[in-house]
Amino acid sequence: MTDVLDLIPPGQLLARPDLAEQALEGLVRATTYRAAEAMHCRVAVADLWSDRGERIDQLLFGEAFDVLDLRDGRAWGRARRDGVVGWVVLDSLSTGAPLPTHRVASVTAALPLNALVGEDAGGVADADLEPVGAFERDPVAVAERLLGTPHALGARSSIETDCAGLVQQALLACGLPGPRRSHAQAELGRGVEPGALRRGDLAIWLAPDGDHDWTGHSALMVDAEMVIHSTGARGGVVVESLAEVEARFVGDGFASAIFRRL
Repeated sequence: MTDVLDLIPPGQLLARPDLAEQALEGLVRATTYRAAEAMHCRVAVADLWSDRGERIDQLLFGEAFDVLDLRDGRAWGRARRDGVVGWVVLDSLSTGAPLPTHRVASVTAALPLNALVGEDAGGVADADLEPVGAFERDPVAVAERLLGTPHALGARSSIETDCAGLVQQALLACGLPGPRRSHAQAELGRGVEPGALRRGDLAIWLAPDGDHDWTGHSALMVDAEMVIHSTGARGGVVVESLAEVEARFVGDGFASAIFRRL
């Protein structure tokens, strides 16, 4: 029988030795168990930090965040949309998790792409919104609208983004699963051979083990030879040849690219 904890990806377990969410009582050992409090992001973008002080994710306006602990003006909990656990400034949250009716579909709106709105549209024009459940069809076309967006580790918005954040946002805009980390994106869909690549396939370079929160590098195939990705080497979201990116990352100790089709 599969252990229920095996179904929860690393970094998404809302538990520490001193505290765990109530639903994990009897599954993990902790001094105290407590029910999480639903809150949501009330600012355009809020950074999510690890215990080591590294930015590991972001919350977008309207996204729910389940809070389990409060300390020194910060809240510890889990981002409900992508499951990442970390710390966020408490003042960036409001109580409750209201059901959104629309998502931001523009990259030039007052709120970032894929932000969630309901009665409070955050100043976004109606033309920049789409009803929840109305999705785009081409993740690459979404990513192409973000060309030139600055690269920043831990970011995942149309304001700035890292590699996995770019792929995640493109997938979410199309109603597709959007894990936050490259290694999880490498489990999506089915494998594709390099000779059969086409637009929309994922290209993932898994990182060597190390003392870091990121797990690899993610990109989307524009066609059989070119990728779009967010890279620190070029300062932001760019289109490059697959061969050039492959040579750079393999030279840096990453595994050769694997390819997935959704």
